[in-house]
Amino acid sequence: MNEIFDVVIIGAGTAGLAALREVKKRTGNFILINDGAWGTVCARVGCMPSKTLIEAANAFHRRGAFEEFGIRGAESLTVDIPAVLQRVRRLRDDFVASTLKTTDALGERAISGRARLLGVGRLAVNDREFRARNIIIATGSHPVVPDAWRPFAKQLLTTDTLFEQETLPPRMAVIGLGPIGIEMAQSLSRLGIDVVAFGAGTNIAGLSDPRVNTTAIDLLRREFAVHLGEEADLEAIKGGGGVRVRVNESEAAVDSVLIGLGRRPNISHLGLETLGVKLDEHGLPPVNPHTMQIGDLPVFLAGDANGNTLLLHEAADEGHIAGINATRAGSAFFARRTPLSIVFSDPGIAMVGRGFESKGDSNILAGEVDFRHQSRARAGQRNRGILRIYGEPGSGRLLGAEMCSPAAEHMAHLLALAVDRSLTVHDMLRLPFYHPVLEEGLRTALRELAAQLPACGESDLAGCEPLNVQSLE
Repeated sequence: MNEIFDVVIIGAGTAGLAALREVKKRTGNFILINDGAWGTVCARVGCMPSKTLIEAANAFHRRGAFEEFGIRGAESLTVDIPAVLQRVRRLRDDFVASTLKTTDALGERAISGRARLLGVGRLAVNDREFRARNIIIATGSHPVVPDAWRPFAKQLLTTDTLFEQETLPPRMAVIGLGPIGIEMAQSLSRLGIDVVAFGAGTNIAGLSDPRVNTTAIDLLRREFAVHLGEEADLEAIKGGGGVRVRVNESEAAVDSVLIGLGRRPNISHLGLETLGVKLDEHGLPPVNPHTMQIGDLPVFLAGDANGNTLLLHEAADEGHIAGINATRAGSAFFARRTPLSIVFSDPGIAMVGRGFESKGDSNILAGEVDFRHQSRARAGQRNRGILRIYGEPGSGRLLGAEMCSPAAEHMAHLLALAVDRSLTVHDMLRLPFYHPVLEEGLRTALRELAAQLPACGESDLAGCEPLNVQSLE
């Protein structure tokens, strides 16, 4: 094999595979190096197995609404957790297999081993040195586990190990209430496990709007205990094999602890210091988010490895950008997508566009809908949560939104399109809203926002006012 390559890609996760797709279009002189199991974090331990577990949990939880619908006998239903986990693994393996087809076809161009940079254009793998005109680093991330908790290893779980369990214990703590912690705490609780959750901050799931954050916390507390605002500490239960989680005056005795403190880039022992650029306090070099290039070097850092936004669609974009720029004479500048983040809780939590904090109370207008009285939500026993939309004074241009609401994953995509196209509140109100749909709740928030703006023309249907009849809105 030629050991001077046009491109070397380090990492076969989402970003690495996206880079590979673009590199293969432009050169056959490349290799792909991967440390550990092949298959993406998303397919193996992240997005897909977690959503499979969530779907099972929500299906079982739905029995609580049966009586209201006139469906009897819900109390006789039970959940077989080993069977649930077996299905998660079966589907997970299928998802992973679909990612492996790409790398299995590479033959000797796919190398298993840990890469270490030796400088610009040089790296070592399995005691062999390779040279490359361009290097793409897409080494992914790993779950954060505080060193002080490692003595409790037998009782600790992360999403890297949760789905490998044959069954789950009756009492669990979830520490960390970002997106991963929220999703897993709620799903485990809905499977009948006694869950207590702890978050060091006062905001959860990445939310910045205080009204949405308060609503989300209140709704989750109806299902399981939530403690916020203090760091949790662990201690062993003498003679019991369990763990005691303490936060100030609160404590919980549990059988195991799921750690959801987020993920860190896989950069240790990678040799980034050999590139001759300044590293920050996290050991990361400066990366241009529009080119994925490290400084002016022929080295690109994409996906979770750069610690920027740990989301699959962002990682795929960054791999795409890196793959193109690593195979052209000069780096192309790519405009990035509208920020979009979704937490698959129930109600769903989503953030679109710029965060609430970045706007400042005096510089935005807000429209809100409370889904407690929204007619379609009531019909489906989904009438919980709120959605808030932010607009620019004067122009009415949509800036973003935060929500804890029914159909949040769908509302968020519609609003992301609106923000990306610089649509105004009136532009959105000119769209048709069918009846009865949950999106009529979105229209309610838009109308509240429009009431704070200059009126549109009399012949403009964006000015069509509500009927003020609950069943028709």
